[in-house]
Amino acid sequence: MIAMQYSFVLPADYDMAIVRQRIADKGHVLDDFEGLHLKAYLYAERGATSRDNLYAPFYLWEDSAAMQRFLGSAMFAGLAQAFGWPSIQCWPVWDAYLTPDARLARFATRDVVRIAPYTALDVLREHEHGTLQDDLDHGALGAANAFEPTTWTRVRFRLWDEPDPALAAEHRQLYHVGHISQPQAHH
Repeated sequence: MIAMQYSFVLPADYDMAIVRQRIADKGHVLDDFEGLHLKAYLYAERGATSRDNLYAPFYLWEDSAAMQRFLGSAMFAGLAQAFGWPSIQCWPVWDAYLTPDARLARFATRDVVRIAPYTALDVLREHEHGTLQDDLDHGALGAANAFEPTTWTRVRFRLWDEPDPALAAEHRQLYHVGHISQPQAHH
């Protein structure tokens, strides 16, 4: 499984209603995309919880073939025409769990943190699995942990019904969820 995200930083005075309307109009398009486990249509508005206006969808792909089908599609071409050519982050997934209510999430958090040199990855993975389970036990509707060995970062992605002020952290981005595509839940 592969986690993928791109993020468009929009101007400070950008009308975020445009992003919300785009999600409302196009969010359903990937609801049945083969090989997609999850697409969270995420955005953040400049203010208390974000330094920038962002449009930053997050994906969980079954494999690289599914991801490549999307990146080669007219849907991705349309996105690039609307917002520009994004730099895409990809992480091999350690763990992912989506509850039946994941599609009801209204907020998401994403942490990206450097992995220290010479870290025992098996120990880190076990620790991250415990954190994922703890977050699910405390209300997360979905959770994924992944890592990237080129820049040595790990990512924690969580879906929530309600934002908790305790979720604020320097390395964490809080997003609004405009729509969840979860094709595997349909089958």
